Amino acid sequence: METILSKLSATVGSAHTLEELTRPLLEMLEAVTGCESTYLTSIDWPGGMQHVRVARNSDSDVLEIPEGLAVPWADTLCKRALEEGRPYTSNVAECWGDSAAARELGIRTYMSTPVRAENGQVHGTLCAASAVERPMSSQSQHVLELFSRLINQHLERERLVFELRTVNAQLAASSRTDHLTGLPNRRLLIEELEGLIGRSARTDTAVLVAFIDLDGFKAINDTHGHQSGDAFLRAVAQRLSGVLRAGDMLARLGGDEFVVIGPGPALGEDASAIAAAAAALGQRLGDRTVGEFELGMHRIAYAGASVGAVAVDPRICSADHALRQADAAMYAHKRARAAVRP
Repeated sequence: METILSKLSATVGSAHTLEELTRPLLEMLEAVTGCESTYLTSIDWPGGMQHVRVARNSDSDVLEIPEGLAVPWADTLCKRALEEGRPYTSNVAECWGDSAAARELGIRTYMSTPVRAENGQVHGTLCAASAVERPMSSQSQHVLELFSRLINQHLERERLVFELRTVNAQLAASSRTDHLTGLPNRRLLIEELEGLIGRSARTDTAVLVAFIDLDGFKAINDTHGHQSGDAFLRAVAQRLSGVLRAGDMLARLGGDEFVVIGPGPALGEDASAIAAAAAALGQRLGDRTVGEFELGMHRIAYAGASVGAVAVDPRICSADHALRQADAAMYAHKRARAAVRP
């Protein structure tokens, strides 16, 4: 027993995965029980199947429980053992002769204990099996139960780590997402724009930046209420998303302001062609905001947003400078629209 405890200490301390923990445990379980096969299973309760996750077979010519084996739960010895509270039998054929799986595998001696969570849920079983009759000592039973608890503790730790990573991922996504529209927010926009500028500088291509301001948004809010205003922002976000090219990104900068960024033409092209690409982006986005919007109980006709689109040289332009240029272009467009408005 001291040798087992010594090996156990080393195993538990060094194992990072369930398999790394289980394989040495199965080897120790074989030494204690004398069984040719030791294995860990998991139970798919909704699917009604039991799966052999990790197995050790010391003499496959006599008995082999194959790793990856899947058996209908209703036909397993583990189900019968759990239901009857019988963790051991040295005569499976006499005790549970109706199990086709046990008969096909040639199991005569069977020992098991459930791997049970703190809430009582059974994850699976830890088992030992032999083709011949073998006794089950108190030491074997103790080791089975001890190893089962260790495996469950590892599974619980894996579950907690998974939940923690999931929560962290959700928090990270939340910190970069606009809660109203689901679009990237200012923080993610800046990160992506900086990355795009870096990549474009290496490939000698321009960066397109379009700044979108929803003229008259305050009036929509004041006239129809904040719920309608929020619905309008979501509808605009959806419409703008529909005209993005591959590689473009739409973000909500805040309030009634949106920004689109994306790769532009090669810097070696004619300046007029580069400017035309920016103008085409601005026109496409502006046109998409014109028209009627259904806002719950209200329907409004919207004359369109002010859009300023620029193509910047990534070799001499920062993310902040690019946004300022697009913002200035947007205000120029806003003034031009106001000048021709009756």
